[in-house]
Amino acid sequence: QVQLVESGGGLVQEGGSLRLSCAVSGDIFRINPMGWYRQAPGKQRELVATLASGGSTDYPDSVKGRFTISRDNTKNTVYLQMNSLKPEDTAVYYCNANYEMSPRHWQSFWGQGTQVTVSS
Repeated sequence: QVQLVESGGGLVQEGGSLRLSCAVSGDIFRINPMGWYRQAPGKQRELVATLASGGSTDYPDSVKGRFTISRDNTKNTVYLQMNSLKPEDTAVYYCNANYEMSPRHWQSFWGQGTQVTVSS
């Protein structure tokens, strides 16, 4: 079983920065892709960053240029660096792993979420 544990959320003022971490139990090289999502109250969960196994990244326009996803293979950890935060970034942030359980058998795993609150 793969477990994902997020940390690093908190309260920050508008314009500030936070770095979220997602610790992965399991083989990080079996994950493709890794993603960060967020869900604000009353809204659908939305994708904010993806990191493919080959290293390519993708972001929606709402966070492009402000958020950066990365990973440290030695620590089995994926990060989301968030800069120039805005009140509309307030949400619970989740990491997600598309994990290869066996050849051609993939399963999606989610972390428990970490709250990010940006005050104006």
